[in-house]
Amino acid sequence: MSAISAPSSSPAPRATAAPRGRLRGPERVVVTQHRWALWVMGVLPVLAVVSLVGAWLWTEHVGDAFAATGCSVVHTTPDCGDTVNAYLDRRLWMREVLHWSGLLMTALPAFVGVFIAGPVIARELESGTYKLAWAQSVTPARWLAAKLAVPTVVTLASVSVLSAVCAWAQGRADSAHQGQVWHERTVYGSMGTVPVGYALCMLALGALVGLVLRRTLTSMVVTAIGYGALVAAFNSVRDNLWPSLTDTFAQGSDHLFPDGAIYIETGWLTDSGRRLPHSACLEWNPGFKQCLTEKNIDLRYIDYHPASHFWPLQLVETGILLALAALAVALAFRVLRRSHG
Repeated sequence: MSAISAPSSSPAPRATAAPRGRLRGPERVVVTQHRWALWVMGVLPVLAVVSLVGAWLWTEHVGDAFAATGCSVVHTTPDCGDTVNAYLDRRLWMREVLHWSGLLMTALPAFVGVFIAGPVIARELESGTYKLAWAQSVTPARWLAAKLAVPTVVTLASVSVLSAVCAWAQGRADSAHQGQVWHERTVYGSMGTVPVGYALCMLALGALVGLVLRRTLTSMVVTAIGYGALVAAFNSVRDNLWPSLTDTFAQGSDHLFPDGAIYIETGWLTDSGRRLPHSACLEWNPGFKQCLTEKNIDLRYIDYHPASHFWPLQLVETGILLALAALAVALAFRVLRRSHG
């Protein structure tokens, strides 16, 4: 008789746990699906650092070489004509580099929002591939949280580095009298905390639009339009986000406007302190002095933001943007819960 072998008592092999520090579940899926876009967002700060630092070092080298020639921009001699032109061309080129860098920074939040609205959210809802993730014990809320968490980390790191690099380049240019005014849109929108606020706000808005519309191309277009509307709204109210300063002076007296200040409004002040628009009495009219007397005008006033208001304006605007981002994220989860439980 053949002996019946007893069943093996050795324990079944356990599934090996994923090493600590590695992404698992839906977060890993997001990284795998959109690794090229995330790589671009990660490499972009490195390219910006190399480009801006290299451009500035080359500009400084040209400036040092120009100083060694003994030529002057103010008092140019015929022998120094070509040297001065080459130096001025280099300074103009650096200003163009700063301008285009700021322009790309102001457009970056739109690309972030369009990427989240279309490829990350709406494409999965439109194609139905989200059902595969939800069938593997991944709740809709966990799915959406992963879709937002991974791009948020990459965006926060990348935009922060880009903003710091732009601020460094602009600061060096200002010290060499080659920079732009701080309140220009391409300068203000590329430095400080505002770029981060816009990027996070557009990320949240893109997720909300993608969940509501569920169509890739439509969501991308609506998100881009939403960014334009958001920028236009803040451009129109930015001067009122922080109390401005006011200078008053007598008509005809010399008034020194602060360097780098934002001009907001000018007009007339009556003896009772009431404000009148500048058009109330125009200097070139024949009856200008009589107009001042009839309307009891004593002084002129100018409202402005000095350069020291850069950070208060930045922080207030960033706070509003982050509040809008939090609201958009809350609405996105509410839409997802009402649609899919």
